[in-house]
Amino acid sequence: MQNKSTLLLLALSVAVFGVITTEIAIIGLLPKLVSQLHVTPTQVGFLVSVYAIIVAVTGPFITLMLSGFNKKYVLLTILIVFIISNLIYATTDVFNLMLVFRILPALAHAVFFAVALVVAAGSVPKEKSAGAAAKVFAGVAIGLVLGVPLSALIAEHLSLAAAFYFGAAACLAAFVGILFFVPSMPVKDKVSFGSQVRVLRKGKLWLTISTVSFIFAAMFSSFSYVADYLSKITQLDNNYISAMLILFGVCGFAGNFVFSSFLQKNVVKTTHAYPLMFTLVLLIVWWLGFSPLAMCVLTVFWGAFHSSGLVISQTWLMREASQAPEFANSLYMSFSNLGITIGSLVGGWFIAHLGTHSVVLSSIIFTLAAFLSIYIKHRADRSDTRVIEKLA
Repeated sequence: MQNKSTLLLLALSVAVFGVITTEIAIIGLLPKLVSQLHVTPTQVGFLVSVYAIIVAVTGPFITLMLSGFNKKYVLLTILIVFIISNLIYATTDVFNLMLVFRILPALAHAVFFAVALVVAAGSVPKEKSAGAAAKVFAGVAIGLVLGVPLSALIAEHLSLAAAFYFGAAACLAAFVGILFFVPSMPVKDKVSFGSQVRVLRKGKLWLTISTVSFIFAAMFSSFSYVADYLSKITQLDNNYISAMLILFGVCGFAGNFVFSSFLQKNVVKTTHAYPLMFTLVLLIVWWLGFSPLAMCVLTVFWGAFHSSGLVISQTWLMREASQAPEFANSLYMSFSNLGITIGSLVGGWFIAHLGTHSVVLSSIIFTLAAFLSIYIKHRADRSDTRVIEKLA
């Protein structure tokens, strides 16, 4: 039983890596795509932004539409869409065709994560659900940090098509894993759309949604420009920057599991401590960012806290919306993408008006906002508990 659960979570992690790589690998391939598609860099950049916008806007609604279908078949169908999309990217030189096959996987992106996280949580005892989510998010951590440079490396040394074939191969491997290791999961007690949407009436849910957005904004406000920071402030060359990004990704991978173990012991204390500890790390990065030696050490902690925001924010949200897990996870995907967009825009504003060194301070603003939303939510929980005790 334990082996089956491990293989199931591994298949989901590989699938997540393939999905994330499909989403963001295109960032490192923009110059080559300009040549292949015979369009401007701005048009190619639209292939990136349209994906994120569609995920943020449509995720919850499409998740509701597919909530009555067998979860295994939903995952397999979505992976087929991602495999075909990568194959189209590899072979087409028509911009509009590639755009269509950016829109299709984007429509399925949030659904995939919503279902994958529910399947992962259901494969282990309830008290270990944070650990299962961490294993799924390990694929996200690797995809976010290594998906871009790895795909760019393949494109540089083999071909642009090979980079997209790599994404297709990852999704195909995940398809096989899910086919064999995920059991059929038909919906036995279908939850009505109304009862799922009803969770949005809870004021405290919106506090947790705000926390998700603030945490992702904190993560990506500075991470979106980490290469620029390491180049201009730490004054590292491209080879050292690549090495630092790999270290960042490895430590992010480990950080997911460290914080998931803390969450299994105490969700509330871990969630409260996370933004404060992340703030401390970012302050030291801002203070010692000029030192290459210090940044080598700090990258270990920065990477760990960056990626652990995935499992921290997802666990905090699910705690408030456990009665509609798939819908809640789709909200998580939508508002995390919103947080990424806001964080990147604010980080860019800080760089444009205050200089590259200040970009870390923009992340600190969002970590403190995340702590405030967590604190207010916890106070509301305690107040509700006291009311219930009095009534009892």
